[in-house]
Amino acid sequence: MAEADKVETKRVISSDLEKILYEPIPVLDHGFIRVIDYMGNDSAIVQAARVSYGAGTKQVNEDRGLINYLMRHGHTTPFEMCEIKLHVKLPIFVMRHWVRHRTANINEYSARYSVLSNEFYIPELSKIAEQSKTNKQGRADDSMSDEKKQEIAKILDEFSKAAYEKYSYMLEDLGLTRELARTILPVNVYTEMYWKIDLHNLLHFLRLRADSHAQYEIQCYASKILELVKCWVPFTYDAFMNYRKNAVNVSQKYVELNKRIIKGEKISQENSGLSKGEWREFVEAFNLQDII
Repeated sequence: MAEADKVETKRVISSDLEKILYEPIPVLDHGFIRVIDYMGNDSAIVQAARVSYGAGTKQVNEDRGLINYLMRHGHTTPFEMCEIKLHVKLPIFVMRHWVRHRTANINEYSARYSVLSNEFYIPELSKIAEQSKTNKQGRADDSMSDEKKQEIAKILDEFSKAAYEKYSYMLEDLGLTRELARTILPVNVYTEMYWKIDLHNLLHFLRLRADSHAQYEIQCYASKILELVKCWVPFTYDAFMNYRKNAVNVSQKYVELNKRIIKGEKISQENSGLSKGEWREFVEAFNLQDII
């Protein structure tokens, strides 16, 4: 681990993030997130926006207000002045979701060069569910019997162990090259990566992956990273939660429908001009279940 000796620095730091540098934060059954390095804090964002040096006579409230303004109006470049580097251990199928975000620098553990460890993700029974009938890429409500869940967990565990046994046999007894032997392993095997990203693109990642519609497993990682952002840049975290993550994207149709509701007009999906999916999202976004 490339942990430097303690030295004085002139760089701006985040005292809360400094406390947990290099410490592994557990995720899932064998995974973790570890902060390796970072650059900047809330003051770096403010400085970049003002293109000035030093704190001057401005107040903390002015910094918070400016960050809120930047977030509210979509001025993203000041947030690019901050960066963070993470060491992440995660199942390969979660990694495949993760690398869809192509705005980061990534270096992943090489299974061509090294032997993968005998660690596989086996979900908790409460996270095993049937396929959703309304969401083609999601899980249904928890209606599966405990017996089925236990059987599925057993199959996953037994298959993972058997796959690794054959993997080891081909490597050690048959002399097969690592790059071909790895092809027998399932996507629940753990890998590792170093991931460096600027704050603007990190917030975009979190807006999608810390959302309730994302797959549960990547949500777990995103939620932990969101806690790190809170330690690192608390003003930005508050602005992000208020204006992005917990905000509602209001289309022109939604505005018009809300005006009609305020006027007392009876609104339904049939006379709304929305598709069934849009209607469901509209009702949920404004908590209109008991009104419409």
